[in-house]
Amino acid sequence: MRFMASYDMMETIRNTNQWLGASTLAMASYPAFSMFPNPALQWMSAWGEVTERSFSRMVVKPDWNIPPFVGANGTDRLVSEEIEIKGDFGDLLHFRVQGRTEKRRKVLLVAPMSGHYATLLRSTVISLLPDCDLYITDWHNARDIPVSAGKFDIEDYTLHLVDYMRHLGPDTHVIAVCQPAPLTLAATAYLAEEDPSAQPRSLTLIGGPIDPSAAPTEVTDFGHSVTMGQLEESMIQRVGFKHAGVGRKVYPGLLQLSSFISMNADTHKDAFMSQIQRVAKGEAHEHDKHNKFYDEYLCVMDMPAEFYLSTVDRIFKNNEIANNEFTVAGKKVDIGKITTVAVKTVEGSNDDISAPGQCIAALALCTGLPDSKKASHLEEGAGHYGIFAGKSWRNNIRPLVLDFIDANEAPAEPKTKKTANKNAAA
Repeated sequence: MRFMASYDMMETIRNTNQWLGASTLAMASYPAFSMFPNPALQWMSAWGEVTERSFSRMVVKPDWNIPPFVGANGTDRLVSEEIEIKGDFGDLLHFRVQGRTEKRRKVLLVAPMSGHYATLLRSTVISLLPDCDLYITDWHNARDIPVSAGKFDIEDYTLHLVDYMRHLGPDTHVIAVCQPAPLTLAATAYLAEEDPSAQPRSLTLIGGPIDPSAAPTEVTDFGHSVTMGQLEESMIQRVGFKHAGVGRKVYPGLLQLSSFISMNADTHKDAFMSQIQRVAKGEAHEHDKHNKFYDEYLCVMDMPAEFYLSTVDRIFKNNEIANNEFTVAGKKVDIGKITTVAVKTVEGSNDDISAPGQCIAALALCTGLPDSKKASHLEEGAGHYGIFAGKSWRNNIRPLVLDFIDANEAPAEPKTKKTANKNAAA
């Protein structure tokens, strides 16, 4: 396509950089060179190591690698992932905790489909597991989905969430992080009309663009600076022959990654220069702070073209959620129909992707919900990543979210005399 390299050309460029890094590392590490010590060889080796690792990560789906945690009785609880509902475009994943018998809060964590895998929320998952029976949406890389599976746009995404909520039942608490926040709100409103008994008990929206125009950022400005025709011409490619999704139109993850990096180019440049210096000096290690972050950050996935384009057009350009004009399969979804689901919003004061004001707009749209079931929190000093991972999440936001869930749990059923006698006997 015009104005950009083809899908296979982009992969060739990535693959070449990976090869250059690996080759430089190998050449600079020849034992014979140690006979003539030269600092330049150390720097070449360090550059090759960091470069090879970085470009190789861009085509890898990370493992969850959830560590065990200590249970209430002092024993280790091992965690495994099980597919609850399997689908072409994504699975509903359940984190099974071995040996757990006591009831925990049932939580559906809705991961974004915005260029990264659901494993971007690994630290969020780890922090919630001791206190929650946790499920997560695990979206698939579009390049691996055959064309025969059909399309997948924001309406399909919304209906997937509806199916997941129905499956998990009305005792579920939903947490949506970033991109899926407006569609999760729409899915809840859809259930409010179509199947009220399947609605979750609470909905927590974290840093999502409910109303992108409420506080414009570089992300929202981009959506208004180009036409849909320009966007499709310059951003959409067809998957190459190397992958199962050959011929499928996608928004490549490598393009999304370049956009992410360009937003904070100086920060990323300094991070990589510092890492090369640490490797050259022998101060870096396999699981240092840099590798831990970038091993996940650089792992990107392609999005279905229709999902990406409909998101830009309907969420950012036409503000369908913010104007309460969103439709699914030709039926208008009225957010005002939400009357029983408690809704909480979380924002970060330094969020440069979904700025403060965009997410809290959800509360104004819930016109049928009493104020007693609405809550919001603004985390001072937190950026976009910090409101669902890191210190701000662990120390401040997570406890508030769990308290919100507990405040909206179903009241405990009174024990019958028979049950009380049985418990006493036990």
